[in-house]
Amino acid sequence: MGMKRIFGLLGLWLALCWPVLAVRSDVAVYSAPEGVELNGDFSVRVRAEGGEWLSVPSYLVKVDEVRGTKHCVENASMAIFDFTGRVEVAVTYNKGKVDSARVRPLSYGIPFRVEDGRTVKFTLDRPRNLSVEVNGDIFHNLHLFAGPVETDVPDKDDPDVIYFGPGVHLTEGNLKVPSGKTVYVAGGAVLMGRILVEGVHDVTVRGRGVVHHSVKGGIRVANSRNVLVEGLSATQMSTGGSDSVTIRNVKSISYYGWGDGMNVFASNNVLFDGVFCRNSDDCTTVYGTRLGFEGGCKHITMQNSTLWADVAHPIFIGIHGNADEPEVLEDLNYVNIDILDHKEKQLNYQGCMAINAGDNNLVRNVRFENIRVEDFRQGQLLNLRIFYNKKYCKAPGRGIENVLFKDVSYTGSRAEVSLIEGYSEDRAIRNVRFENLRVNGELITDDMPGKPAWYHTGDMARIYVGPHVEDIVFTQTK
Repeated sequence: MGMKRIFGLLGLWLALCWPVLAVRSDVAVYSAPEGVELNGDFSVRVRAEGGEWLSVPSYLVKVDEVRGTKHCVENASMAIFDFTGRVEVAVTYNKGKVDSARVRPLSYGIPFRVEDGRTVKFTLDRPRNLSVEVNGDIFHNLHLFAGPVETDVPDKDDPDVIYFGPGVHLTEGNLKVPSGKTVYVAGGAVLMGRILVEGVHDVTVRGRGVVHHSVKGGIRVANSRNVLVEGLSATQMSTGGSDSVTIRNVKSISYYGWGDGMNVFASNNVLFDGVFCRNSDDCTTVYGTRLGFEGGCKHITMQNSTLWADVAHPIFIGIHGNADEPEVLEDLNYVNIDILDHKEKQLNYQGCMAINAGDNNLVRNVRFENIRVEDFRQGQLLNLRIFYNKKYCKAPGRGIENVLFKDVSYTGSRAEVSLIEGYSEDRAIRNVRFENLRVNGELITDDMPGKPAWYHTGDMARIYVGPHVEDIVFTQTK
């Protein structure tokens, strides 16, 4: 039954009569369906200020820890609730004493306190996708997804709605969505399978539930147009050969090999807004021809999002294309993003923000703006290269042009030397502009105080600028 959340007496009636949804004032909590694996590391409660505490289920989610060169699966937690206004959150650590805690992204500056040596408490005044970490443990943390309350839940009896109510749902392979349909996965619902939006148009996939696939899959948009995916948690979210796709407030957590988060292949006009990615390979990518999808990419934007790469790159652009019929990847925008981690031992695959042009691709008009990078474990802040990676490419890239890094900051001590390097005179990197780059609070500019005249500005930020790079500028604009 479709339901609009109306508070007061109706909200109380729903709480009493609907077994999987508790609504109090402006908080919605969804019970976990029977048979789904939970994780008892944390107990999570939430309440409207001064209201009654409500328990939030803590799901088991798997993440990837690389130790040396080996991949190890670790058990983390995930909790989901919705709210409006202000709420108090209490996260109790059930494995022992809380000696230290973090609520990330750190840029949010969320104050917290520890009570009774075991419970981390804080207040939220807006939707947030968070990581709550105790005693420095990032592999057994709590992923806390506090979203906006839904106001327009579809009617399950609408013939244009494919409705999955609370509970566990098994699909026979892929759930293929026809044109003009809405797939709704309610809070407290777990869909075991993959949602496939292929060769269709005008499709919506949304809700507050979980789309889980035991290997790869999650949600896949292929050769489609006018698609909205919103609010769900999934293992992966890929887009290929498509136009006019919006992915909003979707959460992706993966643990298996090559577990990319949100790929884009040969697509145009794709918007990611408010997403959270913690992945066992690249969090978000833009490629040309790849995996049966053909063509370049343009007008791709990711904004207001959080990226966490347990392996490989948080942001990766450009390696795949059609070397025989060269393609262009252009007008790519990454705005207001927190990067929580980057871990990559292989030098050829480092970079929180990486543009590696291969397969005769031309990458141009790329903007990184208001990017906050926390102290990742291993890798580089950025990596811009035109290169010939024979494992994946038939040719080096044609060029990288017009790249802006504006209001980018890195706070930490583990970053290795970043790299900007072209391939040859006719396969060069041109016009790279850094505006207000800060490393541990220090502003990096061409005329910064204390920089000897014989230093390259990149030296002050541990950025190596190699051959075949033209017109690189470090400046202050505010």
